Amino acid sequence: MLIIGSHVSFESDQLLGSAKEAVSYGANTFMFYTGAPQNTMRKEIDLNLLTEAKKYMEENGIDIQNVICHAPYIINLANRTDDSKWQFSINFLKQELSRCDALGIHYLVLHPGSAVGMPRDTALQNIADALNLVLEKSVQCKILLETMAGKGTECGCTLEEIKFIIQNVQHDIGVCLDTCHLNDSGVSIVNFKEYLDLFDKEIGLEKIGCIHINDSKNELGSHKDRHANIGYGTIGFDALLNVIYEEKLKDVPKILETPYVGHTWEDKERLFPPYFFEIKMIREKKWNEKLLEDILDIYDKS
Repeated sequence: MLIIGSHVSFESDQLLGSAKEAVSYGANTFMFYTGAPQNTMRKEIDLNLLTEAKKYMEENGIDIQNVICHAPYIINLANRTDDSKWQFSINFLKQELSRCDALGIHYLVLHPGSAVGMPRDTALQNIADALNLVLEKSVQCKILLETMAGKGTECGCTLEEIKFIIQNVQHDIGVCLDTCHLNDSGVSIVNFKEYLDLFDKEIGLEKIGCIHINDSKNELGSHKDRHANIGYGTIGFDALLNVIYEEKLKDVPKILETPYVGHTWEDKERLFPPYFFEIKMIREKKWNEKLLEDILDIYDKS
């Protein structure tokens, strides 16, 4: 069974609102942030809403073991020029893991971090050291290192860097592949099977816990990280479909993070989620070359 969903909001009714949004897109999984990814403001988890959410998900075919949480962007485990900021990232990540455990979420996707002027090998060791401190207390939720595009001083943009971190963390962590990031880092998604074979040899396919499915606005190896809607970028619909339906990854949740579709209307920008339409295309295995126009037309009439 295809396990597919998208990024959804946690703001309204917490996990219950997230699940309802996912179901409206025809999804059977989803990914969320427990609060804004750019700050530390977090609401207390409402246990009544959580109970309702679990019941709703069960009734609508969403297995909570396939639901993904994403850590906030402000966490940077790579840079330790200011030890207090590094320790802040460690403590905040611990809090996010605790929130995931309270929600019953099994996977937390994490950007490894940016070196910001530090030697790259030192930055990679900082990430591993931080994760060892974060995971010294047993948690249920598993961290998945996201493969990065290599924008600026981002770490985790090569297989070797991801492997180094995993080998130097004394706890079980995994990986989240991102198709846009892979493309922008220099990995051809057209030749995804070759990359997968190499990944299996160097790290092991069992480490892959999630895949972000995104097209890219950039050429191969650009190191820019700009997502495009499915079939509207340089990767293309067929190549992404091959990733989604790869038999070796059939039990891995696939998550869309594609851009909202918008235009200017009465001097205001209106943005609409594309996920219902993209998931429909993926399930039908047929690209709609008028997808963006159809989305705007349907929402403008609603």
